[in-house]
Amino acid sequence: MRRLFIVITVILVWAYALVPVANAQTASTPTPHLPDGRPDLSGTWDHNALSFVRTQELGGGSVCILDCPQGQAAAPGGNGAAIRAAVRGIASTFPKYKPEFLAKVKDLSDRQVQTDTVLQCQPPGVPRIGPPQKIVQNAREAVFLYDDVNGGFFRIIPTDGRPHRKGVPPSYLGDAVGHWEGDTLVVETTTFNDDTWLIDNGAFHTKDLKVVERLRRVGDTIEYQAVAYDPAVLAEPWTLRPQTLKITDKELEEPDRCEDRDLEHIIDGSHHDNPR
Repeated sequence: MRRLFIVITVILVWAYALVPVANAQTASTPTPHLPDGRPDLSGTWDHNALSFVRTQELGGGSVCILDCPQGQAAAPGGNGAAIRAAVRGIASTFPKYKPEFLAKVKDLSDRQVQTDTVLQCQPPGVPRIGPPQKIVQNAREAVFLYDDVNGGFFRIIPTDGRPHRKGVPPSYLGDAVGHWEGDTLVVETTTFNDDTWLIDNGAFHTKDLKVVERLRRVGDTIEYQAVAYDPAVLAEPWTLRPQTLKITDKELEEPDRCEDRDLEHIIDGSHHDNPR
């Protein structure tokens, strides 16, 4: 049953991550800085990735995610209404592909249960993993920590002028380096494998993908933006909608381990329909 929850929830996590949010207002508290004068991005950051996903136990081992029976919905209008309201806000954010690749995108999307490696417990890739839930920073590097539906992941971002590493194999989360542009940390990531998607619905990429993320701390918030570049298949760079992360004192906990045990028993993908 946990596997079914992951299959449905993984689509919703990145959907909600792209919902537009208001720009951070003037900081109510001063922006902290490290001894070297750089803004300190360290902390645990809340971006409400699952705030609208409220599962309901229906008995007999069944769990309701969308359109729960009357009286069992956790929020006015039910989960289905909240989720659909959120995804309507991101309808225009899907990457724009060159015409010759649209059929491939549709085929991957139609067969998502079989083709989406996230549903096979693999790392989601960048930018699909979204902003970090925790950052640990010093003068030489920043460490991004993630509490993802498929488990815990990390990225180490050098910020002391080191170039991209040479000879490293392509990977799910790529090879990242960072530099500062004023008070904004700019992270450039390359050397991806081509096993992940930019987002759900078949949004594939090639090994030439480059992702540029920008993080700027304003008081107790971080303004986060990401752009994906893959000119071999994308008609234009794909800019994700900006997000505002808020600092929290709730520490990360060890996530459950994802176990791929159910896909071989699936007859068809009808019960994994994407609510978008």
